[in-house]
Amino acid sequence: MDFGNLKMYINGELTSSRNTMTKDIISPLNDEKIATLAWGSSNDSIRALESAKEGFKVWSNTPINKRKEWMLLIREKILENEEILRKSISYEMGKPYSATAEDIESITNSLKYYSDIIEDYQSDKEIIDNENTHKHYLISKPIGVVVAYLAWNFPLLNAGFKLGPALASGCSIILKPSELSPLSLYIIGQILDEIDFPKGVVNIICGEPNQVATTLSKSTIPNLITMIGSTETAKKVISDSSTSIKKYSMELGGNAPFIVFDDADIDLAADIGAAIKFGNCGQICVAANRFYIHQNIFDSFLNKLISKAKNLKIGYNKELDYDIGPLITNKSKDRVLGLIKNTVESGGCLEYGGKTPENLDKGNWIYPTIISGVNDKMKIFHEEIFGPVATLIPFKSDDDVLLSANNTKYGLASYIFTNDKSRINRFIDELDFGEIHVNGIKYDIYLPHGGIKESGVGHDCSELALEDYLIKKRITITKQ
Repeated sequence: MDFGNLKMYINGELTSSRNTMTKDIISPLNDEKIATLAWGSSNDSIRALESAKEGFKVWSNTPINKRKEWMLLIREKILENEEILRKSISYEMGKPYSATAEDIESITNSLKYYSDIIEDYQSDKEIIDNENTHKHYLISKPIGVVVAYLAWNFPLLNAGFKLGPALASGCSIILKPSELSPLSLYIIGQILDEIDFPKGVVNIICGEPNQVATTLSKSTIPNLITMIGSTETAKKVISDSSTSIKKYSMELGGNAPFIVFDDADIDLAADIGAAIKFGNCGQICVAANRFYIHQNIFDSFLNKLISKAKNLKIGYNKELDYDIGPLITNKSKDRVLGLIKNTVESGGCLEYGGKTPENLDKGNWIYPTIISGVNDKMKIFHEEIFGPVATLIPFKSDDDVLLSANNTKYGLASYIFTNDKSRINRFIDELDFGEIHVNGIKYDIYLPHGGIKESGVGHDCSELALEDYLIKKRITITKQ
């Protein structure tokens, strides 16, 4: 499928790069070109920054009700263009068409949710004066220009997590999609152009990181830098952005433990484990990486997980109807295959998968993979796999598994399956992760999403996200 030539969206108009650079977008499904995009330069980044600076002056003074109208109009137009957006996501990053519904739901839910809650959330908050000599209250104001770096794995979901709270709070925003999956966001730029969205409030630009991201980060114009991406990328962004004092909101890498005790519902755990591990070809920040399975049920769980992996339909067709897509790049495929090889050479047992399907010579396909016998001396134990590889580790005691699960620099998501209430309470208290899911999983726009340790600062989703986009002013008035 060819989506044609698309432009960036800067200062309220679709635009080519000042240096006329373009970039062919290649699908990981079949290595074929699917679009040609205007590719930003450092000069284009400066244009976007100046545009956002002026856009903030307009948008921050736009009444909340008018902001809400614009947000709901964007939502309406996204839904009208749902099919083309979903197909663009399928082709640019390889996920099955059915799986792209989550991206559309997330960005539209975000626009609706934050337009609904902003007025109450941003209202003045009184502080009681103990001596009754003064009147105090807090007012909330938009922080300013926001730069948002987006990960490639959920192009519009990630955009929605940033766009909703930014627009609701009165901020202008520069959305920089990943250079691996920018197509769907460029189509959002077309939608904004069609509805004559206010100039400078939203800017969409993509290009090579050393041209675009470095320029954006080093500028003194942004007041908030928010991102979804790797921990190493975040460290570079923070280093580059030290030209001025900025606020950060970052959802970064993960190495989630998935702990199943012998009193758990094993079928439920296997169902959820397969979904959170093999969905999106394992390219999910909250994907289960280390499967801790109690020794009494280890063989049973392993067999169930293998059965589920074998039943996944892998392979591209024109209907985009399959269960597991490819990895995003050939480099990613080589990295994951290298991790598998290293693990087996270090003593791990390859139970299933571990190779590329013989009938798929184009694209970045890899079988869902299961490895047992993994331990903390292996490289794969400590890395964010970001691929469809489940590593299984047997355990005997609560103390042992808790100690091992926390043995990671990451602290995003974690999962436990047990019916023992005292154990649940202990693990809730002692697991060092920003999210702990017990006997199931739930994500939604109204639920806080964030990590601790090297997995980030701040939050996406929920009212907590608005804290990153607002500043607080304390007002104190002496009583007469």
